[in-house]
Amino acid sequence: MADFGRGVLYPHEHASIARLDRRAPSTDLARFVEFYWHVRWRTDEPYETKVLSHPNVHLVFEEPAPLVYGVDRSLFVRRLAGEGQVLGVKFRPGCFRPFADGPVIDLADRRVPAADVFAHRVDEVGHAVLQNTDLDAMVRLAEEFLRDVLPAPDPVAEEVAAMVETITADPALFRVDQAAGALHVSARTLQRLFAEYVGASPKWVLRRARLHEAASRADEGVRVDWAALADDLGYFDQSHLTRDFTATVGVSPARYAGLSS
Repeated sequence: MADFGRGVLYPHEHASIARLDRRAPSTDLARFVEFYWHVRWRTDEPYETKVLSHPNVHLVFEEPAPLVYGVDRSLFVRRLAGEGQVLGVKFRPGCFRPFADGPVIDLADRRVPAADVFAHRVDEVGHAVLQNTDLDAMVRLAEEFLRDVLPAPDPVAEEVAAMVETITADPALFRVDQAAGALHVSARTLQRLFAEYVGASPKWVLRRARLHEAASRADEGVRVDWAALADDLGYFDQSHLTRDFTATVGVSPARYAGLSS
């Protein structure tokens, strides 16, 4: 599984029924878009994809109509049946705010018709995208649409995107006050910016980054020293990691590792 698939649970099982690909955005769209992702699946029996979501908003071209997905703060589950495909636009953390009418936190844990956010033509574009079998052609159509609805650049969105990158890349940051200190802002300011631009709290972003790392270690198929990993990730002890992971994924880290291998 490629790095961009990080967060997809049970990746080996998932790869047996679905193919996941990505494309980078054109230079003029890179300030808004992290990448485009494409899933094509075929399965004789219904299959539930489970994903530990990232702090990103997505525009997804799918049947019967495109949807905007806010940050899913629990566990994202998508049922795949038969044969099909979807194309997603993964916006950079914070960088969907210029497209939205209000704070991005209002989209959290929600899927809304893309036509409610963008011009009505998004439904027509979605239909055209899904008529293609060539991924590059699909992305070209998506990019043409995005250029038509592109908002003015928001420098704060860029700053927030950099903030998210900083706190998720630094394994030494475990708490919101630490993150705020590293970013040279107050904890209250950080919380306000994340509600407005990201759609999830700084605490959630920090916690989710740790869960991504725990799941990624489990997916490697080698024995994991969970006590050592808990320490590396800033948990008080192994039991705290186990409770956190189990509450979100539904099984303990050790159990997940056994099922994922």
